[in-house]
Amino acid sequence: MTDFPNRWMWSEACEMLARAERMHREMFRPGRYGTAAPAWEPPVDMIETAEAVLVLVALPGVDPDQVEAAIDGGDLIVAGSRVLPDELRTAVIHRLELPQGRFERRVRLPSGRYSAVHRGMANGCIVITLEKAGVSRG
Repeated sequence: MTDFPNRWMWSEACEMLARAERMHREMFRPGRYGTAAPAWEPPVDMIETAEAVLVLVALPGVDPDQVEAAIDGGDLIVAGSRVLPDELRTAVIHRLELPQGRFERRVRLPSGRYSAVHRGMANGCIVITLEKAGVSRG
């Protein structure tokens, strides 16, 4: 029983690795070509001010004009695709950690009405600005 701490630590380490692998598989499911099903979800920050709700979607390397954004009931749905540039398709890739393929993210919006939607880019994030209806801007 003298090696009990070593066995316990080894079993804990193995369990942590197994959990990390499961989480990785859930977050970065490989895309299937020819299907429209999303393969991954980008991380999102949502910030509310007195005049607007700002939704920042982490999508480095994705053209904002290629991102679809729609309000469905009380949710904002952001969808699109990240694809390798053509010049990289024949390159030797040593590491590829940014997920590729179709993505979709659905986030619950704060209750209220929105009068306008704007889309832009800032620091690798798509910024979706939802202006609140009935708020006077001074």
